Amino acid sequence: MSTRTVIRGGLVVTAADELHADVLIEDGRVVALAAHGSDVAAGWTADRTLDATDRYVLPGGVDAHTHMELPFGGTSASDTFETGTAAAAWGGTTTIVDFAVQTVGQALREGLDTWYAKADGNCAIDYAFHMILSDVNEHTLKEMDWLVQEGITSFKLFMAYPGVFYSDDGRILRAMQRSADNGGLIMMHAENGIAIDVLVEQALARGETDPRYHGEVRKALLEAEATHRAIQLARVAGAPLYVVHVSAEEAVAEITTARDKGLPVFGETCPQYLFLSTDNLAEPGFEGAKYVCSTPLRPKEHQAALWRGLRTNDLQVVSTDHCPFCFTGQKELGRGDFSKIPNGLPGVENRMDLLHQAVVDGHISRRRWIEIACATPARMFGMYPQKGTIAPGADADIVIYDPHTTQTLSAATHHMNVDYSAYEGRTVTGQVETVLSRGETVIDRREYVGRAGHGTFVPRSTCQYLD
Repeated sequence: MSTRTVIRGGLVVTAADELHADVLIEDGRVVALAAHGSDVAAGWTADRTLDATDRYVLPGGVDAHTHMELPFGGTSASDTFETGTAAAAWGGTTTIVDFAVQTVGQALREGLDTWYAKADGNCAIDYAFHMILSDVNEHTLKEMDWLVQEGITSFKLFMAYPGVFYSDDGRILRAMQRSADNGGLIMMHAENGIAIDVLVEQALARGETDPRYHGEVRKALLEAEATHRAIQLARVAGAPLYVVHVSAEEAVAEITTARDKGLPVFGETCPQYLFLSTDNLAEPGFEGAKYVCSTPLRPKEHQAALWRGLRTNDLQVVSTDHCPFCFTGQKELGRGDFSKIPNGLPGVENRMDLLHQAVVDGHISRRRWIEIACATPARMFGMYPQKGTIAPGADADIVIYDPHTTQTLSAATHHMNVDYSAYEGRTVTGQVETVLSRGETVIDRREYVGRAGHGTFVPRSTCQYLD
């Protein structure tokens, strides 16, 4: 049964264009765009017409870094694939790329199958997976080739978390060499975890146990050092590199230097580094625990370098690293020892709105907003133009966005399954009004009408950003 939808009267904003156009959707895909009032647009008939007058019509957001149901530090991220993908939709995100986790001693396949089972039938929007490599060996290197063929085309390695996810330089080099051959993209958590562990031990011995010390021991120089090392290893391997959650000015400088040499090195940052700082980690009592994530929040002066990197395209993507833990009962595990606070912040629902606020504030343009939040993540991870744009043939993942209204971000009104907001009380301009995922309505004028199981797995091609 064919269904046709027309979105009329809005300003269509993509990474490449802004045009006053109507959008015709049929059977879950965009069929055509035509200028308002044109004979072509006037001639369209549809089962349903959506009025986007005075609104933006945007591609659905692509959040390329989420952790639903991630086990960490003896607990698990509080959002399930069901709650987390519904919250994503509320915030105008229509595709997430989550991380399947290989446990040391396990095959990659075992970890991947576990994540397929968590997500299957539970997602309100479409989803894909990266693979976390915790144990690089001859068998898992072979498995990387098989996963690329299956549409899992990116692999995350950690220079941090010794004893959990950590890989030494030799293992990292082997994985990079393999990805150079199979077309996969290595994603790197770049922090010198071995050195950080020394600083953690010394801080705790001095009685420095409060959340703010989490930021003080995870030094910006150790993020920059690890970023530099990852870039050199990637050069030796002849492999592209994607550095996740870049937070420090010194790390941005390493990426910029590499890119100035023409190297295929890419960087992602997150809203928390653009809008929050060590001031939050230092909030009195144990409140700072809400803001513990890794890489950590930095002093405010680092924000200018991140915004500049986004404008100059030395940083290409803004993802959330959404990994929520409730303050009560989860973050509290670290009372008296900051090293036991589960690392992660909630944010999947807030990213598109915060970045629109950045447009209002003059940090980035409207098209750059869509580029860093929709188009580039889709290209970087092999989903473009199915995702990340509004064009004939693309999935009808579309957001009708009111750029004029204001809203106050709060745990009282958000839809993430977590008992606090990292942005509590912050007023932003702009709000998602209606969201379509493959032509099906998920949010209808600020009412959730989606369902678990609508979202399907998206197999990905290799990185299209290198083409």
